[in-house]
Amino acid sequence: MTHHETSYQLPDLPYDFGALEPVISAEIMKLHYDKHHRAYVTNLNAALEKYHDAETKNDVAQMISLQSAIRFNGGGHINHSIFWTILAPASQGGMPKGDLLKMMDRDFGSFDAFKEKLTTLSVGVQGSGWGWLGYNKGQKRLEVTTCANQDPLSSQGLIPLLGIDVWEHAYYLQYKNVRADYVKAIWQIIHWKAVEERFSKAILG
Repeated sequence: MTHHETSYQLPDLPYDFGALEPVISAEIMKLHYDKHHRAYVTNLNAALEKYHDAETKNDVAQMISLQSAIRFNGGGHINHSIFWTILAPASQGGMPKGDLLKMMDRDFGSFDAFKEKLTTLSVGVQGSGWGWLGYNKGQKRLEVTTCANQDPLSSQGLIPLLGIDVWEHAYYLQYKNVRADYVKAIWQIIHWKAVEERFSKAILG
């Protein structure tokens, strides 16, 4: 039984593989997008199809056993779909502006203090995971945190605004095991306009 109408797709990259050089090499981008993100999408669709089958058979044990694959691959798809859009060539970088910058000043003290805090958290992730800037809707404030593996930020009740992928596959070919150099460099290619748009939607939504 197939449910292709619900299948997820690899989103188009908004730029060429080489567009983020020298911060992220074309080789890493190609591998990260074409192999890693594509695998999350493929495995998510396969797990969901098995889940639908188990559901029609009322096989609760099978449904439960598939949840970790759905969480991992679904999270990988969600996280990377955000990640590609909040990066842009360095020429489009700059600084956050407007309401987002005001809230950063209020919640972290300054943009630089925010940057330092998220950098430290991201570099400090044990094993694989992500560093995030998220919006806490209930408390109407910004928060920085980390997620293990591919857990999506929504699992912590926050709306994702900016994520830094600190899985080794995101940087190893270029930065080897020096994650700190990669995290420091990635600030040059953050697409603040896209982050601001996510922020506006989070406040209104």
